[in-house]
Amino acid sequence: MTEHQPQAPDLLGDRFAPHPHFTVVRHSVVDAPTKETYAAARDLDLTDIHRGLFTTAERVRELPARWRPGRHGPPRRPTRMTIDDLDSGSEWTLLGEHSGTEFAVGVAGKFWRPVITWRRVDPEDFADFAEPGYGKLVITFGVRPYGAHRSLLTIDTRVQLTDPPSWLKFRRYWRVAYPFTQAAHTTLVRTIAQDARDRSLAAYSRTD
Repeated sequence: MTEHQPQAPDLLGDRFAPHPHFTVVRHSVVDAPTKETYAAARDLDLTDIHRGLFTTAERVRELPARWRPGRHGPPRRPTRMTIDDLDSGSEWTLLGEHSGTEFAVGVAGKFWRPVITWRRVDPEDFADFAEPGYGKLVITFGVRPYGAHRSLLTIDTRVQLTDPPSWLKFRRYWRVAYPFTQAAHTTLVRTIAQDARDRSLAAYSRTD
């Protein structure tokens, strides 16, 4: 008799960065159901994140100037910046989504440079993008049930380099960037978890 093996989930990180050279993964049990936790992650306001992943926060501050070409004066600091805003107004792209469970964003770039060279790669080309001199950064946000009323939030950051020289450059950069990346994950998890709890309490109040 053949034992039935459960089918492994189709992780977006495995689809777009199946062989990462550098990774940071953070798991956290959130005191809120999956629906509220996923909504909190999907609606994440990046202007709340003081230290973004690989200077994402700095890029976010530049977006209003990109949206309003020819506008005079200093760029307006955005009051809200969601994943969809990032996808529509920068080199970052929403690579894919399993609605209610997981979504992934990604970008290519030369992250080790003092002024980062960013490059937008469309989802259908991202996995096969291999132009020398670049790295591919993929960040996935996953939510799974954890008991009846809680959820498991996972933030998985992967970096895959396109050639050995880029790997060497990024390795030197990673020694400095790694602690900040860990801190960014902590901030992301705390922000999403708090919003998810607030959403859960609001939903409970409406049904009470």
